[in-house]
Amino acid sequence: MARITLKLSIEELMLLTTLASDQLFRREFIDPKMPGYKHNLPELCLGKNLVQRLRLTADREKRSRGLEKTPVRQ
Repeated sequence: MARITLKLSIEELMLLTTLASDQLFRREFIDPKMPGYKHNLPELCLGKNLVQRLRLTADREKRSRGLEKTPVRQ
């Protein structure tokens, strides 16, 4: 598997993690109720592991930069 390096701000990484988590929730709990839906358990597990890694990375960066509580921008 090829590796890709991507530079993101902490805010972008946190947003991406939230969006991916929401999508996984939909695939696990909402989509199965739709007619004709087919589970893809390996993909769901891979996605959950990826979201966990993204969250750990974001948390580690926030701690190292002293950004425990990031202000909300409007």
